Amino acid sequence: MLHQPAWSQSAADDNGYKMPPAEVAAIVDTPATPAVSLSPTREFVMLMHRASLPGIIELAQPELRLAGIRINPRTNGPSRSASFTNFELVDMSTGETMAVTGLPENPALGSLSWSPDGSRFAFTHTSLSGIELWIGSVADQSVQLVPGVQVNDTYFGSSLGWHPSSERLYVRAVPADRGAAPQPELAPRGPVIQENIGRASPARTYQDMLANEHDEDLFEYYFTSQIIEVEAQRLSLRPIGESGIIRSMAPAPGGEFLMVAFTDRPFSYTVPASRFPLRTEIWDTDGNRVETVAEIPLQDEIPIGFNATSEGPRSITWRNDAPATVVWVEAQDEGNPRITADTRDIVFMQEVPFTGAPDVMARLEYRFSGIMWGHENLALVRERWFDNRNERMWRVAPENLRGSQQLVWDRNYEDIYNDPGNPQMRMNDAGYSVLNTDDSGFGLFLTAIGASDEGNRPFLDRFDVTNGETERLWQSESPFYEVAVTMLDNSGNLIVTQRESQTVPPNYFLRNLQAGSEIALTRFEHPNPDLRDVRRELITYERADGVPLSGTLLLPPGYNPETDGRLPLMVWAYPREFRSADAAGQRSDSPYRFVNIGYWGPQWLITQGYAVLDAATMPIVGEGDKEPNDTFIEQLVMNSEAAINAVADMGIADPNRAAIGGHSYGAFMVAHVLGNSDLFRAGIARSGAYNRSLTPFGFQREQRTIWDDTDLYITMSPFFNAHNIRHPILLIHGDADNNSGTFPMQSERLFQAIQGLGGTARLVMLPHESHGYRARESVMHMLWETLRWLDTFVKNAEEITEAN
Repeated sequence: MLHQPAWSQSAADDNGYKMPPAEVAAIVDTPATPAVSLSPTREFVMLMHRASLPGIIELAQPELRLAGIRINPRTNGPSRSASFTNFELVDMSTGETMAVTGLPENPALGSLSWSPDGSRFAFTHTSLSGIELWIGSVADQSVQLVPGVQVNDTYFGSSLGWHPSSERLYVRAVPADRGAAPQPELAPRGPVIQENIGRASPARTYQDMLANEHDEDLFEYYFTSQIIEVEAQRLSLRPIGESGIIRSMAPAPGGEFLMVAFTDRPFSYTVPASRFPLRTEIWDTDGNRVETVAEIPLQDEIPIGFNATSEGPRSITWRNDAPATVVWVEAQDEGNPRITADTRDIVFMQEVPFTGAPDVMARLEYRFSGIMWGHENLALVRERWFDNRNERMWRVAPENLRGSQQLVWDRNYEDIYNDPGNPQMRMNDAGYSVLNTDDSGFGLFLTAIGASDEGNRPFLDRFDVTNGETERLWQSESPFYEVAVTMLDNSGNLIVTQRESQTVPPNYFLRNLQAGSEIALTRFEHPNPDLRDVRRELITYERADGVPLSGTLLLPPGYNPETDGRLPLMVWAYPREFRSADAAGQRSDSPYRFVNIGYWGPQWLITQGYAVLDAATMPIVGEGDKEPNDTFIEQLVMNSEAAINAVADMGIADPNRAAIGGHSYGAFMVAHVLGNSDLFRAGIARSGAYNRSLTPFGFQREQRTIWDDTDLYITMSPFFNAHNIRHPILLIHGDADNNSGTFPMQSERLFQAIQGLGGTARLVMLPHESHGYRARESVMHMLWETLRWLDTFVKNAEEITEAN
């Protein structure tokens, strides 16, 4: 067995949060690159400066966990959300940057929403006691508070919606008269009882479900909203319609109606709020109900499977290019992918007010996955099927449906080398997204990453849907990695791109392709100038069975293998499933991307003398009748061995001092590789799941249940192989993880198993942290733990010897 170096520490060593070396802490504290939001008219870009990592005190604020959603009862909004600290407007025609004035003190800004005409913008500001509504003017670059409104931002999705006139804004608000929050009774009324008699109600592993009647009362209290109409110029307020648990709201493109979706009782203790009963209504702008589109009962009987869905109307939306037409989808196979059916889904549409039968827009053999609207003679309907990884795009004419469903393409969506791209969209006058077509009305503009054996080279094509002809308008060229973000015309001549190189961070440019000119819209500087000379290389190699692999190799600044010798190696990865070896071997990166040394992945380790193979591909292939997970472990080991050998063969890595790391499913990978090989000295496993009997109705991309294949679930559980995890493993987990399946107990139980069997492991539970870690103290401590573990068991592991 392997003799490990002694791990010695006192109890005092574990007191309090620790800090990594100063150069690593500086990476954490580097200001993040601002986010951008393009105005509907594409005349302005809003630069939104990101807040730094919050302190642990912010994560320690009150939190309610209700029906799969976590909220802060003090603010009536999400308990864990990123925010912005400042806004700046950039004039697209000149590149001039203008400050936005009048912002609140200590800003925590979010939910930016442009008016359809681009003259105004609305956003929220989270204060200590609630979420405020603010409205800004582009003309004078100023903002003002809308008094008398507390935004209810508990539900996912935007709580703001502009009327197409741009003169009014609809807000999902806390009812002014709702009173005090319900208090728990001193003694329970009785036991909590759930019952099932003969119904199949399978569900994947959800967390934060309602648990009792008091939870139900709290959910109804905090999630109940009142729609408020705000007059944008005078800031006057008018309540609209009845209050209720409003899941979503959307003004009709024509401005005459509102679509409002309500969550109704009965609630469930086993599925999240997204599956609670749903009632969708059409209102006039005074809040009077015009139509009831659908009343969907509790969705707790949806079959297991990635193409499983609910029965009855779903995906209910407005048709974006018509004044008031409702579109929805209905499954024809009971929502069950295991049922044989020639038609899986039908797409319907009907104009308000509903009279007669709805129109059938499309009949689909696969499962519906979206619509892109253009005009009366053009819409694109997409369908997908998981089992064969296929997708189809159909062209239909919404105003002339007879015989209009025509195939645009039929392809395997895992094949990124032959991806035709995604259509460019624009905002119409109502503020809805529609296809950006050329003057013919049938010429689309497609953008894709341009994946190839040489790496990604993003492109912009013109594609004629009538004959399938394609014209290449532009493509990224070395030494840059450049992506077409949006178009400013309908010819493909004026485009906004995001450009970067290995030493220059991503910036935005306005490009005139015909004139060959450009204007820099942003001038973001290198966030870590001291790390400008980091060597980054996209390397390719093969595993034992010939499947091509790749990864991004990063080396310390100034490193020379001839004089500096071999380095300890960190391999960081995340397994992905494929249905073909050809698709698994395709490259999906570029050698010209900016070398961004971040703290969340492993890149920061180059400052500590490590070589890093980041995003090492870990394909798990299942061809023909084989499922990927049938040989999951064997393929993981092949991938891992190939990764180490690739960097060692370059004369860079010391193959006897390699570590493996990953987050979530990557952590699951770490435990498997350590338990089934001697390739790595140690592993870093963050927020993983290790016992598949705790996720019995499927996990990741596995559709079989534990009752379909019990042996598979045991084999796929590192917990049952804990006696073979002989190399040190550092387990890190947020103690408030809400990700499906990755309960904190998963790491606790694996640690206890390894501890009981005499292995080497360390368990770090981060207070108040969810699946990703947000607090500055947590992140710094994570890095400190990681570095100490790796230095002890990998970098300084020369004395580890093999003994009989």
